[in-house]
Amino acid sequence: MFSTARQPKVRALPGLAAACTLAAVAAVAAGCTGHATAPTDVTITITRGNCGAAWAAPSGTPATFQLHNSGTVTAEVDLIDPGTGGIYAEIEGLSPGTTRPMSVQLGRGSYAFRCLGEDTDAVTGPTVRLTIANPAQAPAVQPVTRQDMFDPVNRYRAYVTAGLGTLSTDARALAAALHGGDLNASRAAWLTAHLAYERLGAAYGTFDDFADKIDGGPDGLPGGVRDEDFTGLRRIEYGLWHGEAPASLAGTGDRLAADVDGLREAFPRQQTDPLDLTLRAHEIMENAERFELTGDADQGSGTGLATVDANLDGTRAVLDAIAPVLQPRYPGWSAMTSALAGVRALVEAQHHGDGGWTPPAALAQSDRQRLNAAVGDLLERLAPVAAIGEIRRTQ
Repeated sequence: MFSTARQPKVRALPGLAAACTLAAVAAVAAGCTGHATAPTDVTITITRGNCGAAWAAPSGTPATFQLHNSGTVTAEVDLIDPGTGGIYAEIEGLSPGTTRPMSVQLGRGSYAFRCLGEDTDAVTGPTVRLTIANPAQAPAVQPVTRQDMFDPVNRYRAYVTAGLGTLSTDARALAAALHGGDLNASRAAWLTAHLAYERLGAAYGTFDDFADKIDGGPDGLPGGVRDEDFTGLRRIEYGLWHGEAPASLAGTGDRLAADVDGLREAFPRQQTDPLDLTLRAHEIMENAERFELTGDADQGSGTGLATVDANLDGTRAVLDAIAPVLQPRYPGWSAMTSALAGVRALVEAQHHGDGGWTPPAALAQSDRQRLNAAVGDLLERLAPVAAIGEIRRTQ
């Protein structure tokens, strides 16, 4: 578990109408709102080997539990359904001698606290059955285990393996076009290869130094766009749209093809963290919003919306891989995938019949507003995926 230096996290698992905290993800998934009635706090004291005493239903909505760690080790504390082990809310990294609030919207049903101290077995406190007038509790989210994520990781790695094969072919075609000296052919081949890389999505956390070699930008390099470490797809993009002859970039194209083949050879030995899939489902589109829609990553091609479209493919591939595990746990799954389809429709409306794309900077104000709103909504709906999919201890 976490060291005592870690900043505690207090949150309700998303998608639960029965639990609200200050966590932003819960507000979206559960529709939590502020309440005028001040709750009456109930203190739950945990020690090594003990997870609080029986408690009565607090008055007020929402109820606030003050979780106090009087033990000697940092702990995670979950509010659970004792019948199923599902989680309503959690506090991570509760250090010895500290107290943290957990605010929840209680309904009729059974509850218990489960404490997981560092280097100790899980301890579950007394079961409390509430018969209060509030509606019955919403289903708790079942914890995701490392074993649960075994098949999703393998499915996604198979997707990436196939994608790397495509990228290798496209990178060699780009190098050949550069050697041939045709500007239009080189630009078209560049976009094909670039989008093949962008579709790999959540795998970028696995790629080690290959990520910067293949698609790194000039930001942070001492020499900027002229730095010798600025290589790969973005360097070729800069050259092709800033007056450099394609043949002068042929060596960079050859290096790109070699780096892609190196990554393809290394990938079977690289490890994919299960959390990468659930976390990056949100981060892929967060990066698209931050770097592509703003034009920050653009090196002259104006193809940011084409990249966003490829990022949507990458996000969709992640969601397809994890769906068997996450969809039953996330009530907002269908709305999330509908939001993704809505963003794609807005993006692809900017794809012209001649194959070109509207540069983000050239979007009409109304189109920009609709796209910004749709991407923002999608990001909010994707955020709970990481919280629900986090690998948790249960014992």
